Amino acid sequence: MIDLASPYTYATITLVVLSPVIGGILMGIDRRLTARMQSRMGPPLMQPFYDVIKLWGKEPFIASSLQPVLAFGYLGFSVAAFALLAFGQDMLLMIFTMAIADLCLIVAAFNSKSPFSNIGARRELIGMMSYEPVMLLAAISIFFVTGSFMVDSIYEINQPLLMFLPLTFLALIPILIIDMKKSPFDVSGSGHAHQELVRGIYTEFSGYTLALVELGHWTKVALLLGFASLFWAQNIVVGAALAFALFFVVLVIDNSYPRLDWKTMIKTTWIVGFLLIIANIAGLIARMVILS
Repeated sequence: MIDLASPYTYATITLVVLSPVIGGILMGIDRRLTARMQSRMGPPLMQPFYDVIKLWGKEPFIASSLQPVLAFGYLGFSVAAFALLAFGQDMLLMIFTMAIADLCLIVAAFNSKSPFSNIGARRELIGMMSYEPVMLLAAISIFFVTGSFMVDSIYEINQPLLMFLPLTFLALIPILIIDMKKSPFDVSGSGHAHQELVRGIYTEFSGYTLALVELGHWTKVALLLGFASLFWAQNIVVGAALAFALFFVVLVIDNSYPRLDWKTMIKTTWIVGFLLIIANIAGLIARMVILS
């Protein structure tokens, strides 16, 4: 139950409202670190915000009357999923809400006659099919430790989740790569010049609709890293450092590997993700049998 009189509640509401800002700062860090890895200076840390402000001021080309509604939906459901995480609610509901956000983006891209947008939407749907089952399995593995799907239950255990679920934590890497649209799995849309689909799923967005999509994407990145920080929920600083380490690993992979096709993406995510998490669950069960 959420206590509206608690200062903690107001702090959490502020965090939820600022979730796109947190994601935008992470995108600025992404650009800076990527530039350093490529021996470039890179843009200012606040460049993503400058880009969004510029987009908001441009006249949009609306591909269909439904596109702005779905762009707002993508941002709205992304923020709602972040709110569920921040307020310690059900992980499964959070994952399903995140899936609805993705569907808003996919339907918006399909609701266009552009072949680039349509192919990007299909690949985004495949990407969603790649990581959603792994996310669900990760939530199930957390249930084995805490006995609940509630995020709040993670704070009640004596030891950090990472002590019980190190392989599940590693399984989050391909999920984050796909959702951040980084190599080798940036198949639906990318900021890199090697994207053969122009901008893929983002092709038909412009002006304020593209700004909304960018804000929604930033929020989802902040959400996934927030989920990763739960693996050391007992200390917020260590948890944040753990999430940032995961973020940095994704950037290193992005700058080290060429883009692969969607078939390799789904095989890699399912095989690696499923094997890691199932092995972790098997280890937990074996430990419970030995202790009993």
